[in-house]
Amino acid sequence: MDYLLVTTILAIGCCSVVYALIRYYSKKTKLPEKLSEIWWTPGTEHSIDDDIRPFEIVFSEELVKNLKYRLKHIRFLTPPLKDVAWNYGTNTDALRKLLDYWADDYNFQERQKFMNQYPHFKTNIQGLDIHFISVKPNNAEKKQVLPLLLLHGWPGSIIEFYKLIPLLTTPRPEHDFVFEVIAPSLPGFGFSSAATIPGLSFIQMSMVLKNLMLRLGYDKFYVQGGDWGAVIVNAMSTLFPQHVLGMHSNMCLVTRIKSLIKQALYNRLFSFLPSIKKSKKSRMFEGKSFLLETGYFHIQATKPDTVGVGLNDSPAGLAAYILEKFSTGTNSSYKFREDGGLLEKYTYDELIDNLMIYWTSNSITTAMRIYAEMFTKENYVLGNLMNKTLVKVPTACAQFPYEIAEEPRSKLETRYVNLLRVTKMPRGGHFAAFEEPELLANDIWASIDEMEVWHKKHDKDL
Repeated sequence: MDYLLVTTILAIGCCSVVYALIRYYSKKTKLPEKLSEIWWTPGTEHSIDDDIRPFEIVFSEELVKNLKYRLKHIRFLTPPLKDVAWNYGTNTDALRKLLDYWADDYNFQERQKFMNQYPHFKTNIQGLDIHFISVKPNNAEKKQVLPLLLLHGWPGSIIEFYKLIPLLTTPRPEHDFVFEVIAPSLPGFGFSSAATIPGLSFIQMSMVLKNLMLRLGYDKFYVQGGDWGAVIVNAMSTLFPQHVLGMHSNMCLVTRIKSLIKQALYNRLFSFLPSIKKSKKSRMFEGKSFLLETGYFHIQATKPDTVGVGLNDSPAGLAAYILEKFSTGTNSSYKFREDGGLLEKYTYDELIDNLMIYWTSNSITTAMRIYAEMFTKENYVLGNLMNKTLVKVPTACAQFPYEIAEEPRSKLETRYVNLLRVTKMPRGGHFAAFEEPELLANDIWASIDEMEVWHKKHDKDL
C-alpha cells in the first residue's frame, strides 16, 4: 500500500479518536458566568495596596559588568554545518556577530534612556505587580480620546510597540478621535511579576489586564494584540464584552478543536493534489514546514523551567533561543540565509533591547510558563469552552503575509459575529508592530474608525 495513503489513514484515525475523546470528556457546554479572581501570590493579600507607582528601567553598573563578562567568556560556539544557514536553528556565525556587538558596541546608557522615553508605571492587580507604559496623546484638542490596550506576546516585549506608540498618539486630521495607549508587560514577562502558584494562563491574564484597565479608570476600551497578545485580547473580548469596545488583532484564528482537526485533515488530504491552488487552503498547519517550527512550543508547554535555567544563565543561549524566532517568525524563508535576515527589519540595538528586557528582569522562565499553564486540566477545558463561544464585539483582523498562520474571512466569520474588516497586508510577518509599525497603525486607525461608526448604530440595541 502507498506510504502516503497509509499515513493519511492513520492520521484520520488518530484525529477521529482524539476528537471523540474531547467530545466525551468536555461535559460542560458553555463558559461559567463568572471566573474567580485568583490572588496569584498567596500570603500577600493584606500587604498590597492599589497605588499606581512610577517605574524606571535601570541597567545597573553591576548588571552591565556581569553581562559583559559573560559575553566575553562564552565557550566555543559550535560552527554551523556547511550550507545549512538557519535550518538547524540559530546560525552561530551570525550569532557571534550580534554577541560581539552586544559586548562592545551596544550603548547601555543610551538604550536605557531610549527605553525610558515613555512614562512607565506599576500597580498591583490580584497579587501581581503589573508593569505598563501609559502614553497620552499629543495635542488632542477637541478630539475624543480612546483608550487602547496593546498586548505583546512571546518572545517579544513592550519594546515591540516603541515605533507604533507615536503613530497612535499623534492626532490625524481625518479622524475625530485619537488614542491613549496602555502597553503592559504580560504577567511573568519583563517587569511584571510572576505568579507563585500554578494556573495563570491566557484566560486568567485576560482578567488581570481587564482589571488593570479598570484600575486606571477605563470602564470601556479598545484592545489590540499579536501572538499571545492576540490570544488574550480574544479572551477579553469573549469574557468581558461589556468592557471591550472592539478588538483589533494581527493574528485572528478560529481555534475550535473541530476546526483544527478538519483543517489538519484537509491539508493532509490535499497534499496529494498539487493542482489544488494554495490560496484555497487556510495557512493553518502547513505540513512539515510548520512542524519544524513547533519544537519550542512542546518544550515550553511541558518543561519550561528546565530550559529556562540555561537561558537565564547564558546571554548567548538566550540570544540564540529568541533570535531564531525573530528570524523565521519575520519571514520563514530567512532560515535559508546565513544571516537569518535579522537586519532586514530590525537593527542590532532593537533586537538586543528585547533581549535586555528578558535579561534584566530574569523573566524568560516565567514568561515561557504561559504555554504550560494553557494545558492544565482546568484551563484546557476552559479554553475549549471559550473557543466554542461567539465573539460579539466589533472585530478587525490584519493579515500579514508571513504570519505563522492565517484563516479565510469565511471561517473567521463563524466565530467573530461582527467582523468588520479583514485586511491583507502587502508585507510583514509575525512581529507586525515591530516590523511594520506604519502598516499596523494605519489599519488600527481605519478599523477603530469603523468600530466607532458601528457603535453609533448598534449601542442602542445592546
